[in-house]
Amino acid sequence: MVGAQLGLETVVSAIFDGSGDYAKTDHEAKFQIHRTFEGLLQQLLSLKWTEPSLIVIHGHYLDSLGLYLRHYPDVVASVVNKLFELLTSLPITIQGPSNNSRQARLQICSSFIRISRAADKALLPHMKNIADTMAYLQGEGRLLRAEHDHLCEAFLIMASSSGIQQQQEVLAWLLEPLNKTWTQVEWQTAYLSDPSGLTDMFADTQFMWSIYHTVTFFEKALKRSGTKRSTTAPQAAITTTTATGYLHPMSSHLSWILPPLLRLLRCIHALWAEPFAQSLTGEIKAAKSMTISEQASLLGETSKPTKGQVAPADGLLDVQREGESKENNIRNWLRGVRDSGYNLIGLAATLGEAFFRCIDGSSVILALMENVQVMEFRHLRQLMHLAVVPLVKYCPAELWQIWTANLLQPIFVHCQQALDYSWSSLLREGRAKVPDSFGNLSGSELKVEVMEEKLLRDLTREVCSVLWVLALPGLNSGLPSLEQLGPVNRIDSSLKSLESFASSSLTGFLMLNVGTALPALRITVEVFSWTDSEAVTKVIPFCGALIHLAVATNRAELRQFVGNDLFSSIIQGLSVELNAVVSAELIGLCREIYLYLSDKDSAPKQLGPGTTLLQQYSSKDEVTMMMLQVAREHYCNWSHEELTCRSSNGVPQ
Repeated sequence: MVGAQLGLETVVSAIFDGSGDYAKTDHEAKFQIHRTFEGLLQQLLSLKWTEPSLIVIHGHYLDSLGLYLRHYPDVVASVVNKLFELLTSLPITIQGPSNNSRQARLQICSSFIRISRAADKALLPHMKNIADTMAYLQGEGRLLRAEHDHLCEAFLIMASSSGIQQQQEVLAWLLEPLNKTWTQVEWQTAYLSDPSGLTDMFADTQFMWSIYHTVTFFEKALKRSGTKRSTTAPQAAITTTTATGYLHPMSSHLSWILPPLLRLLRCIHALWAEPFAQSLTGEIKAAKSMTISEQASLLGETSKPTKGQVAPADGLLDVQREGESKENNIRNWLRGVRDSGYNLIGLAATLGEAFFRCIDGSSVILALMENVQVMEFRHLRQLMHLAVVPLVKYCPAELWQIWTANLLQPIFVHCQQALDYSWSSLLREGRAKVPDSFGNLSGSELKVEVMEEKLLRDLTREVCSVLWVLALPGLNSGLPSLEQLGPVNRIDSSLKSLESFASSSLTGFLMLNVGTALPALRITVEVFSWTDSEAVTKVIPFCGALIHLAVATNRAELRQFVGNDLFSSIIQGLSVELNAVVSAELIGLCREIYLYLSDKDSAPKQLGPGTTLLQQYSSKDEVTMMMLQVAREHYCNWSHEELTCRSSNGVPQ
C-alpha cells in the first residue's frame, strides 16, 4: 500500500507538474485522465479506515493528488472535508510517548501542508471554511496546540499564493491571539526576570509547551511569508527591496515578538553559567546533556525514536507528550526553543532594515553574547549558523558599528581561545577536549572521542563560515580587485587609508576594530595548521580580501601581517596532506602576496631556504612553480634532486 502510494505520487507529478505540457493535451485525452483520477479520488473519499496506521496512509494518498487538485479545483472542498474527518476520527488522548493516534493526527495535519504547497491557489476559496473549522475544533478542545500551529502553517502557504496583502491579513488573524498572551507582563515577570524564574516555568508543563509552540509558530510565520531573497548579494538585495517600497508582511510584528524572545533566550543561556548552574536540581542538570538523537547524529548512526528522544513529525517536534520523564521534557523543550529562537532571529535579519531599525541592537547582542563563554560547542555552532551569520550578512553598512562589531568581538575572542585549546589537545594528545555534556553515555570511550572530534570540526567550520561571510563580494563592493589596483610597484602615495574602506568593505571595517580583528586574524592563521580542509576552504576568501586590503591601503601593520604571518601560515598549510584539495587556491594566495607585497615588505623574501629563487622570476606561472618549491624545501626538507624527481616538465607535482 505504501509502495502504491509512492507510485501514484510519481504518476501525478509526471502528468500535472507542468513539464509534460498537460495544458496542451487534447480535450479527449484530458477527459479520460480526469475521469481516471476522479474515480480514484471518489474511492479514496469513500474509505472508512479507522486504524491510525491506515489513516496515515489514507492521508498520504490524498496529498499525492495535490497537483491534480491544482488543475481541477472543484474537488478541493471534498478533500479538505475528508482530511478533517480523518483528523477528528482519531482520539485526542496522548497517553504515552509512542501513541499511534497522536502520530497519525500530526501526519494528517502535515497532509494539509503538502496539499497547500502542491494545489497552490486552488485552496484559496476554502480558506474561510478551513479557518472556521479550526476555530470550532479548538474551541471544542478537539485540536491540540501543535496541530493548530501545523494547520496554520498550511494557511500561511495558501496565503502566499495570493500576494503580500493577503498574507498581511492572514498573519493579523493568526497572530492577534498570540500577541495578547505573548506580550503579557505577568508571565514575563514571573518566569523571565531572572534564570530562577525559568526553572519555575518547568514546573508548569502546559504553559511551558505553550511557549514552545508560540516560538515555533513565529518561526514558521517568518519562513512561510514574504518573498524569497537573494543570498548571493545581500546588500544589493536590501537596497533593492527598500527602494521599491517592499515591506515584509511580518515586519510590523517584530517589535512585539522579539523582546520576550530575547529575554527567554537570555534565561536559557544562564542555565550554563556559574554559580547559578550549580544550584539547579538534578533533573535540570541532566536535561542539559545531549539527546540520544544528537549523539546518534554525531556518531553517524540512525536509531529509532525512543523515550526521551526528540522525534520529528514532518518538521514538527513531537514533544507535547505525557508519560515523559521531567528530565526528557525539559531537554526536548530547551533544544526546541533554542534552535527555533535562533532561527527566528536569523530569519528576521533577512528582512534587512525592517529588522535592524525596529529593535535595539544592544538587547539582541546582550541576549546572545552575555554567556557565550560558557556555551557548549553544539550550542555555539547553532547560534552562529542560525543567527550570527544572517545578522552579519544582512546588516546595513551604516549599522555595522552598532551591530556587527559588538556581535563578532565576543564570538571571535571566545572561539579563538576555545578552538586553539581543543585543537592543541587533539593534535598532541589525540583527543579533543570540548565542554559538551554527553550525559550517561553507554558504550566505549571511543564513542566519546569520536563525538568530541566531530563537535570540534563542526564548530571550526562554522567559525570559518563567519569569516567567509565577511569576505562576500556584496559586503565588500568598495574593495578593488588586484587588477584594478594597477602595477605591483605602486608608490605609497597612491595608496588609500584603511578608513576609506570602512563603509564599503566589511573586511576593511573589521580591520579597524582591533578587539574584533585580532582574534579573527589569529583564527585565520591557525586554521592552516588544523587538519580540516573544509575549514581551510571556507577561510580562503577571507584571506583573499585581506590581501587586497593590504595591497590597496597604506596600513603597515596589515601589510606586515599578510606578508609575514599569513604568508608563512599558508605555506605551512600546503604541507598538510588533507589540504591538497585546495593547494591550487593556496598557491594562488601565496603568488598574490609575493607579487604585490614583496617590494614593499621584505618578509615574503625572507621566509626560508629557496625563497631567493623567487626574485629571479617575474612570470606568474614561474612564480607559482617556485612557490611550491619553496614550500616543499622549507617544510618537508626535500633536496633539490628530490624535487626534480617529483617533477614533470619542470612543474613540481
